[in-house]
Amino acid sequence: MKNAISWFEIPAADIDRAKSFYEAIFDFEMQSLDISEEVKMALFPAEENTVGGALVYNEEWYHPSNSAGSLVYLNANPDLQDVLDRVEEQGGSIEIEKRIITEDYGHMAIIEDSEGNRIALHSDN
Repeated sequence: MKNAISWFEIPAADIDRAKSFYEAIFDFEMQSLDISEEVKMALFPAEENTVGGALVYNEEWYHPSNSAGSLVYLNANPDLQDVLDRVEEQGGSIEIEKRIITEDYGHMAIIEDSEGNRIALHSDN
């Protein structure tokens, strides 16, 4: 069965600040990709043939929001608490602390990132 999601984009008002925020809280590196002067991206790491995504700066199309639009759940395995512990020191805030969904579906939390976006985190533990 195909994945329902093939790509996601998270708005960034300041692409460098947003990239630094996500690299620091997840402890990974993102690839910068400047499409043009108006469109700049930072790609989330993804294995081949899996769902990918990016932070995107495009003043005309994208505007960060903590209340509008879809809610993206980012993989914070093995334990999202490790990610939550770095959010505030990187300029974000915790909107919903870690809580269990069910034993079968794991745990979730919601943060506001450095750009003002509402982002969910998910982990098995």
